[in-house]
Amino acid sequence: MFTTVQIIGPSMAPAMRTGDYWLVWRTKRLRPGDAALLRHPLRPDLLIVKRLVTQPEPGRWWVEGDNPVVSDDSRSFGPVAASAIVGRITFRYYPLRRRM
Repeated sequence: MFTTVQIIGPSMAPAMRTGDYWLVWRTKRLRPGDAALLRHPLRPDLLIVKRLVTQPEPGRWWVEGDNPVVSDDSRSFGPVAASAIVGRITFRYYPLRRRM
């Protein structure tokens, strides 16, 4: 099953930029290096996109934004529960081409 997400904010730049639309595969098959859509651990109503770094313990993920200067991630809120992960970011479908 798939869903979509629009990127808002600079925390995943330059890989993902504000205005990009991405396809999200709702799966629990995840590995370090994947970008994932997840519920913010302190604000469960807020969905965020972060990079999965490692599993410091079973059932938990350490997540970080690609742009550490502006990212709110595990460096501030700690590891997140695997159950908070909605799915893996798989494919940018808009814009098809991006100006550099």
